[in-house]
Formats: sequence, structure tokens, C-alpha cells
Amino acid sequence: MSSLVARIQSELNASRKAQDKPTLLLLGTLLSEIRNREIELRRELTDDDAIEVVRRGIKKRRESIEMYTTGGRGDLADKEAAEVVMLERYLPARVDPEEIRVAVRAAIEAGAANVGAVMGRVMPAFKGRAEGGEISAIAREELAARR
Repeated sequence: MSSLVARIQSELNASRKAQDKPTLLLLGTLLSEIRNREIELRRELTDDDAIEVVRRGIKKRRESIEMYTTGGRGDLADKEAAEVVMLERYLPARVDPEEIRVAVRAAIEAGAANVGAVMGRVMPAFKGRAEGGEISAIAREELAARR
């Protein structure tokens, strides 16, 4: 069991003892998604795999926040936002955008002429530490500045 999965399991048990129903439900759902991913991959997950499951959960909740906000359901949007904050605790420390910008510039200097090529070179270095959308936005800015 990866250390991240063990940490989530430990916090699930603590929330069960504290009878913290919202946290219990969130962590139970997260562990279920992790187990499903293990079944899908047919192996025990590494921390990177578990982080990817957490990221997907955050992404789903952010999409829900948009829909709830558009639909005038601020109460549900607030609940989803609280879950995003709770899930973000399981992610590694964020990368400084300037560090991403330096890597993007290096990829462009090395010959990457479009966003896809830049992403292909930069994403592996930041996997699990930065979101693709953030890297993509920086890549677009830098490519536009070169033109």
C-alpha cells in the first residue's frame, strides 16, 4: 500500500471515530475510487497513481462547482469547494509558475514549435506537481510571445 493511500485510510478511520460524516463520506469515496483504479490497473497503486486519482476527484468537483454556480445552487457549490480544499491536502506542494515557465522556454528553444510539442516535453517533469491546464496556458503565452 502506498504511503498516500495509508494516510487516507488512517484519516478515514480518525473521521469515523470522530463521527465526522462529511469527511467520512469524502474519504470513503476517494478510497473507493483508488480501489477501482487498482482493479483497473491490476496492481497496487504507487503514490503517483493515487495522486492522479485525487486530481481527478478535484477536477470533477471543480466542474460541479461551475455547474452549481451557474444553476444558482451556491449551497451545493460551497460543499464541493470545501471538498476540493480537503482533497488538495493530499497533493504534493505546488510548483512555482516561474519554474514551469523556464522549462517551457527551454522546450521551445529545443525546437518545440506548438503547444502539443511543448507539453510533451514539459509534462513528464511536472507530473503530479502541476496541472496540465496551467502548463498549457504558460506554453501558449510563451509561444505567442515568440511570434
